[in-house]
Formats: sequence, C-alpha cells, structure tokens
Amino acid sequence: MTINNKIELMAPAGNFESLQAALDNGADSIYFGVEQLNMRARSTVNFTIEDLPEIAKRCETKNVRSYLTLNTIIYDHDLSVVKTLLNKAKEANITAVIASDQAVIAMARSIATEVHISTQLNITNIETIRFYSLFADTMVLSRELSLRQVKKITEQIEKEQIKGPNGNLVEIEIFGHGALCMAVSGKCYLSLHSHNSSANRGACKQNCRKKYTVIDQETGFEIELDNEYMMSPKDLCTLDFLDQVIDSGIQVLKLEGRGRAPEYVATVTKTYREAIDSYYEGTFSKEKTEVWMEALNTVYNRGFWSGYYLGQELGEWSDIPGSAATQKKIYVGKGTHYFPKAAIGQFKIEAYDIKVGDKILVTGPSTGAQEMIIDEMFVNDLTAEKATKGDDCTFKLPFRIRMSDKLYKIVEA
Repeated sequence: MTINNKIELMAPAGNFESLQAALDNGADSIYFGVEQLNMRARSTVNFTIEDLPEIAKRCETKNVRSYLTLNTIIYDHDLSVVKTLLNKAKEANITAVIASDQAVIAMARSIATEVHISTQLNITNIETIRFYSLFADTMVLSRELSLRQVKKITEQIEKEQIKGPNGNLVEIEIFGHGALCMAVSGKCYLSLHSHNSSANRGACKQNCRKKYTVIDQETGFEIELDNEYMMSPKDLCTLDFLDQVIDSGIQVLKLEGRGRAPEYVATVTKTYREAIDSYYEGTFSKEKTEVWMEALNTVYNRGFWSGYYLGQELGEWSDIPGSAATQKKIYVGKGTHYFPKAAIGQFKIEAYDIKVGDKILVTGPSTGAQEMIIDEMFVNDLTAEKATKGDDCTFKLPFRIRMSDKLYKIVEA
C-alpha cells in the first residue's frame, strides 16, 4: 500500500535478526515464512507458529505491516496445516497472507484474512487481475514484464476501477532487488529431477548456480561457453532507475533475501529507504545513485542487472559461483554483558582479533544488525589498542546488546 503517498518498501525476514534489521532500517512491511510451507523452507531457519505473536507485536510497535508467505504447491495432506497456520496468523493479527494455491486463497478469504497473490501465479495481464480481484487486494506481477507493461496494467486498474475485497483499488507489487530465479517466476523442476527436492515446495538445491559443461551427444564435441555459469542470473537491482519504477504506478516494491544475513537486510533496506525518500523529496540524482550502489555492493550479490524492466530480450548471467560483495564479515566473539548507564558493551573474544579503528557488526534476535567503528577499547579493564582470543573486551555502543549477540569484524573482500 502507499505509505504517506509513498510506495511501500517490503523487506525480507528469514529470522528474528533479519526481522529486526528490516524494522530498524525503514521497511514499511516485512514478509516471512513459517516452517515448511513457503518458498524458502530449506534456505532459512524459518519461524514457527509460536513466533507469530512476537512477529506481529514487533511490527505493530513500528507500524509495519506483516505478511505470511504460504505460496508453495499445496497437497491434500498439507490442508490441515494450512488451516491451522492461517487461523493462528489471524489470531496473532498478521496483516495478510501471500498465496498462490487456490486452496490457500479460499481458506484465507473464508476467515476474512487479507490475501496477496504471489508471483508464482504469473500474473501478466489485466483480465487475470480482474479475476483475482474477487479474492485479493494486492498482486505481485510476473518478473518477466517490462515497466511499460507494468504501467499499462496499473493504468487499466485505475481507469476501470478494479477493486479488491477491501473496497480499494487493487495494488500492484513488483520485485525490486535481490536474487533472480533462472525460471523467472519460480516454476522450476531441475532440483526435483536431480535430487527429488522440489523448488516449488521451498526445497530448491540451486542446480542453476553451478558450473556446467555442454557436450554434443552425437559427436562428443564439447561446446565452448563464454560463461560456465550459464543458468545463474545476476541479482536484480532497480535502484539506479527507481524513478522509472515508481512512475510505473506500482504500490509495493519487494526486496528479495529471506535466505540472506541480517546485515544484508539492513543495508539493502536502508539504501532503498533512502532512495525512495529522495525520489519523493525531489533530490533523486545520478550522484546519489552511485553512492547507494557502492553500499549495495558491500553485501552479498552476484553482480547486478535490471531484469526485464527496461526491455532486455535476454538475461545477464553471473560469472562467479558465489558473492561479488566488496566486504565480508569475520566472526570475532559474543556479547556477555551490557552496561546501560554507561552505554558500554562487553564481549568475549573467541576467534579473530579486533582493534581500535575496526568496523564491526553486531547481530542478534533483538539487536538486528548494527554496524559501527570502534574508537576506544578496554581489554581486561585496561585501555588497549587491540583485543585477541580469550580477552574480555569493552567499548562504547550506541545501541543495546544482549547475551550471546554475535560480534563480527567487517573487512574488504
């Protein structure tokens, strides 16, 4: 939905650390999965049904909307679990459910829970939107559409006054940033055929991210490829043409990353928050975009491209097996105490050394992902320039830490 006449920024939450990172860095809404019935069932820790009240409470405190993803293929034996989950989400006051299976959509509507249509349904035209407007208030369009096609759909919704069950015009959501699937909108069977592990049930083994050699079976000739990672797309990034994205008439911009670390969620959410606010303030510029892109490059990415939004005929493929991030984190130790009056945190150094001037990251279920630079340090109660394995280390913190929060050092990759 539009927030203060701005588009809604929707951030991922794969665990409580990432949830808090999203809340602390300007998300208008978050989306999350519970246990097995979501498209990141295997790649994240995932929340449990018992976590629903805490998720809702944290979001309500920040006036942030909460969306439960229930968008996998559903079989008969799943239906009782789906029903229980929907009822518990309703009781906890979760804002809406993101669904693709008609059974989930029907169950959610039967208990008056707001429904959002997942990208798995591949919505590409106004008539499909008209049909699903009987059940859903927000719809995610297929990822292969261009911005021109997106704009035509949003204009038709306005012109024809197509409304959802809540009585408002249907809202359009698109993907704004993060990992792209080779199969575009999620229908892939490679993992199922190779490992009996269905991507459409949230258990993708990521066959497409691996290196391949192509051989002509008739002749045995090995085909030379410019890129061995021929099925691994670069990550989507819309930040440098965010003005065009907003002008397309969408209401919700979704950031991918439920399988990513909390510092990823923090950095990407913060960067897009700044960019969106800048657009509405009239200060969005090429110079600012360059700074924001540097920030996005510091966290996990496979390189960036603009998806199909600007009309490219083919995708752009990554040429590396993992991340192209310019920074990485190294585990240092864990939090042991916090002194609130002095605003000082104490850590037990368990692995890597840290010293004055280092950039650090602290993560935890309530702390989220917080970064800072150490400007003064005490080791075993004495002023020091460096802390090593086994030391008790304290320094000033502009945020509260909890027992067992993890301490990392941020270094150049």
